[in-house]
Amino acid sequence: MKVMRLLSSLKHDESERGIFHLGRALVKQGNQSIIVASADNDHDLVKRLEKEGSIYHQLEMKKKSWLSLMQVIPLRRLIEKYNPDIIHVHSRTPAWVLHWALKGAHLQTFPKIVATMYGFYPLNSYVRALLDVDCVITVSDSVLEYLQSSLHRTNSQPKNIIRIYRGVDTRSYPYRHNPSVFWLRRTFAEYPELEHKKWLLFPSIIGAEYGQEWLIDILGNLHEQYPNIHVIIMDDDNRTGDVIYEEFCQRLWALDLTDRVTFIGSRRNDMREWLAAANIVLALANEPESIGINALQAIHLGTPVIGWDKAAYREILRPLYPQGLVKEYKALALCRVVKNQLENVSRPAITDEFTMRKMIDETLQVYQQLCQPEPVLNSKPK
Repeated sequence: MKVMRLLSSLKHDESERGIFHLGRALVKQGNQSIIVASADNDHDLVKRLEKEGSIYHQLEMKKKSWLSLMQVIPLRRLIEKYNPDIIHVHSRTPAWVLHWALKGAHLQTFPKIVATMYGFYPLNSYVRALLDVDCVITVSDSVLEYLQSSLHRTNSQPKNIIRIYRGVDTRSYPYRHNPSVFWLRRTFAEYPELEHKKWLLFPSIIGAEYGQEWLIDILGNLHEQYPNIHVIIMDDDNRTGDVIYEEFCQRLWALDLTDRVTFIGSRRNDMREWLAAANIVLALANEPESIGINALQAIHLGTPVIGWDKAAYREILRPLYPQGLVKEYKALALCRVVKNQLENVSRPAITDEFTMRKMIDETLQVYQQLCQPEPVLNSKPK
């Protein structure tokens, strides 16, 4: 089986897409894995792909760029060269490039087209190419239900829709992982204010949809009763010119909460250590989350997660850590759940749900079924 996958970027959402794990699994089973993306051929991620047996080709298919259509003919030539059985597109711009590349392509057999829908995309003309495929994979039940309820807005109707949850590599995020003494010493040397504190980790940047304003409610209501709680935000502390960021910092200063918050930066390569060391990971996005990968990683590490009872957070926390669900979208309800966790510490149990291995197996099953005559796919694989 030959599988060609089309991406705008290799780095973007690497942990959600499983690009490297899926390529490795395809090659291990004797299949051919072909990756087409924008990264330079000498990029470290490309070298990693090629080392693991995938074939890589660079084509600039950057998101929402009309210049990406210049890659229609080069992509058509690649498809004619490899004549893949499956072409899997991972975003909307590559889907449009593929749409035009297949027109007039000289192929022995026409490939089956798979597309993954990673979010609650508005069903406009831009998303049409992503739906005009043999199978759409949605990353959660929330996205699946949104897509099914919205399809009347477009004439594009995929032949099959299937939900495959994004998964966590449990080898990289093992249960009850403990950060090394070296990491802790280095962290306390850099951020001495974090020592002897209860860490409330906010693994998001500051933005309109991410819910950072709830952090002020938590600190404002609980810091006197729990003077050792400290909020850690994975954003930079020098974002000048950003109105939302500056308003948030001004509110912290006005309420005398500045010394209870630490910004550690968003581009870190030690996310696992922060998630494992935190006392609580907060999932407070105001907009519905389609994946919630940081919450998943924290759960697999055994770190308590507190999040809203909606979309992906609901799908993760209900079966894995219901104590962390905040059922009312109110500050008092949120503070009540945080307080309960601080007083009655409990950890998520080890689980084999939402794993990378399961995600890869279900994706390979989709490929294999599509290669069979008249495949029949269930909307929710067991």
